Amino acid sequence: MAAPAAARWTAALRDWCAALRPEAPQVSQAERWRIVAGAALGVLVAGIAGRWFGADAAAAWLVAPMGASAVLVFAVPASPMAQPWAVVGGNTLSALVGIACARWIGEPLVAAPAAVGLAIAAMFLLRCLHPPGGASALLMVLAHETRWGFAAHPVLLDSLALAAAGMLFHHLTGRAYPPRRAAPAPGASATTAERFSAADLDAALAHYDGVIDVSRADLATLLHHAETAAYQRTWGELRCRDIMSREVVTVQFGTSLQEAWTLMRERRIKALPVTDRARRVTGIVTTADFMREVGLERPAGLLDRLRALVQPSPGTTSDKPETVGQIMTRTVRVASQDRHAMELVPLFSEGGHHHIPVIDHEHRLVGIITQSDLVRALYRGLRPG
Repeated sequence: MAAPAAARWTAALRDWCAALRPEAPQVSQAERWRIVAGAALGVLVAGIAGRWFGADAAAAWLVAPMGASAVLVFAVPASPMAQPWAVVGGNTLSALVGIACARWIGEPLVAAPAAVGLAIAAMFLLRCLHPPGGASALLMVLAHETRWGFAAHPVLLDSLALAAAGMLFHHLTGRAYPPRRAAPAPGASATTAERFSAADLDAALAHYDGVIDVSRADLATLLHHAETAAYQRTWGELRCRDIMSREVVTVQFGTSLQEAWTLMRERRIKALPVTDRARRVTGIVTTADFMREVGLERPAGLLDRLRALVQPSPGTTSDKPETVGQIMTRTVRVASQDRHAMELVPLFSEGGHHHIPVIDHEHRLVGIITQSDLVRALYRGLRPG
């Protein structure tokens, strides 16, 4: 009993350790160097601006939270927490909260958590949540900074300089900061574009009920792009041969109406491709063809007329159709087995087709695709897992 328990504990510990392993950032080497250069230049600009207007002491012209702000501004510029208002408002407001706590709460052990907590509450209220803001508030308490002007210089000045440097640097290197909130890609198919609405996204965010480091608009765009990629992956290379029914019941031009009707009833199918001896499609006979012959617009006596139609006439002459070739539809829409399956959707949804024979490169019948085949493939492609 001890060995299985030890094995379970070992496996649980291994899984826990694996969960702690950080994922590699999906960032190219060139982008990493761009971020490094931008952050260094941003802090340099903030330092120059602070020193230009400040004193000689390092603490008086540059504050430590600017380093964390630089990471956000240059590494994750699309984050709501990295936007100019978040940088400027979050740092400055938090510094004011920290100064207030340093002035009015004598015990640092109480003032420090109060400053951080109240700073977060204030940033939520003014929509400028910025993680380095918590550091700004804490710094004021630990340094016992009680001058209100410290929030203006260097905190506000540094934040303004850093945000301005971020906007200029991203613009010069081909990035948008603040980011433009793009709509879903115009190339996305209607199927993916309509899979979820803005209300659906709001409901999902409400269910998550937490702060996510991406804007609502960017999240919607990301989801639409992901859906489009999944849609193309699932359907983009799907061919007719992948979804067609290969066991096709066929008839020939001279097959009697009685035999064709019996086949359709026994096999529970509504269409029979008509082929020649080389299995090339020459037509298709459907339930609609039978109904057209007996006059579907006259419901009275319909079954009797249908029985009379399929019943072979005695003798050598007849005043009614006797074979499939006499009632079949001669113009048949066919599809190559190598054709993309998605190209058939308009034929089924808008063209009124219910059965499409599939042919090979020699124009021989190799299968048939029905609406059921297409729906089945769609279900397999979209169901979870």
